[in-house]
Amino acid sequence: MVRQYHNLQFFIDGAWRMPSTFQRLAVTDPSTEDIFLEIAMGNKEDIDYAISSARKAFPIFSNTSVNDRLELIKRILVIYEQRSEDLAQAVSQEMGAPLYFSRESQVDAGRRHLETMIAVLENFQFFERRGKTMVMKEPIGVCALITPWNWPLNQIVCKVIPALAAGCSMVLKPSEFSPLSALVFAEIMEEAGTPKGVFNLVNGSGSVVGQVMAQHPEVDMVSFTGSRRAGVEVARAASDTVKRVVQELGGKSSYIILPDADFKRSVGQCIQSCFSNSGQSCDAPTRMLVLEGHHGEAVEIAVAEASRFKVGNPYKQGTVLGPVANHMQFEKVQSFIKSGIDEGACLAIGGVGRPKGLERGYYVQPTIFGNVSCDMAIAREEIFGPVLSIIPYKNEDHAIDIAHDSLYGLAAYVQSEDIVHARQVAKRLRAGSVYINNPDWDLYAPFGGYKQSGNGRECADWGLESFLEIKAMIGYFNTSYEEEN
Repeated sequence: MVRQYHNLQFFIDGAWRMPSTFQRLAVTDPSTEDIFLEIAMGNKEDIDYAISSARKAFPIFSNTSVNDRLELIKRILVIYEQRSEDLAQAVSQEMGAPLYFSRESQVDAGRRHLETMIAVLENFQFFERRGKTMVMKEPIGVCALITPWNWPLNQIVCKVIPALAAGCSMVLKPSEFSPLSALVFAEIMEEAGTPKGVFNLVNGSGSVVGQVMAQHPEVDMVSFTGSRRAGVEVARAASDTVKRVVQELGGKSSYIILPDADFKRSVGQCIQSCFSNSGQSCDAPTRMLVLEGHHGEAVEIAVAEASRFKVGNPYKQGTVLGPVANHMQFEKVQSFIKSGIDEGACLAIGGVGRPKGLERGYYVQPTIFGNVSCDMAIAREEIFGPVLSIIPYKNEDHAIDIAHDSLYGLAAYVQSEDIVHARQVAKRLRAGSVYINNPDWDLYAPFGGYKQSGNGRECADWGLESFLEIKAMIGYFNTSYEEEN
């Protein structure tokens, strides 16, 4: 797993180093509620050291060749694959994902993003002629990377690897709720021969370490994934130094089942997508929109589908849903389920409390509400648990109005047997990603949201460009001057 003592150290300036204080945080296994790890918690002194190391490394690393950076990322991929089981075990222990899901989704997502960035970098154009001007894309500088607990490796790779590809140096602060997989990843970066100071890792809280990173004058860019509330604080902290801030802040995605869709299949696919990762995905379709006359049938199919989800220990064969990731999240989900009942939604399956037979661990019953109205908290707030709201609509325009009745605009889903019709509806939806008829995940597509779901995009070319500045060298192709001299 993680080598001895690394959990009590930070990776700074190419080596594992003791923190400036002895502050510790106990990390709990959400499947048992038992403490399984202690990590060191950083402060301003640790961050200053890490950022100083990144700043010193930047001039040399930013001038490395694309081929050198490609070779580094390829070495990271090889070692990542070699340590995939360590990574999977870490994810399951720190956030409770079933082991099969950690292997096939959580860890594999990081691997696929690595492969995608290699392909992107091999073909990326850093120079472009525009008339007599040379447009150059160059690394933005020192980057502060702040990642969440729900898809820990996916988000680390989505930030670290494009930053490397661009030629940036960086400091990573993973979530204090899921630090173990990040420590394994830091060991991978070390073993791959990442140049000293280019990659640094400091654990700590968002209110201390994250805040210092965001406001630090030597940081040129912040890439943050997390809650809307925390994102507002990050943006506020970064504003005094007018640095670039790229954020993905969550969503409340609608899943519109049009009247001409394969209804049973569509409802089933929505349940699968909503409850995957125990509902802890920012783009989960948590609002199923169905025609008024189909509401009863939708609830019936959804209940049958949800009843097949086995909730249990992440290490036991047959477990489909593990616990939610931490006690705070468990209490939050329970309060939303209670509010749905109190506000008059029809509880179709699930409810408050743990599933039968699970007395310890942060387990949540897969929960479905019918007859949900748009003013209810369960229809408006990001719950981040296995909770689905089924909302009836009168006609297509009404469905789109409901989809747009949200602070968020991260994702939307459209189901229809008529692909032309589905495309027309997709074009009307204000969301960063619109999924038509349950497609396979496309790693070459940009990811990010409209409205208060954040700004900027991650993944593939768009992820790389987030870490680049654009320089116009005007007169670069001044042929008359060349002829005279």
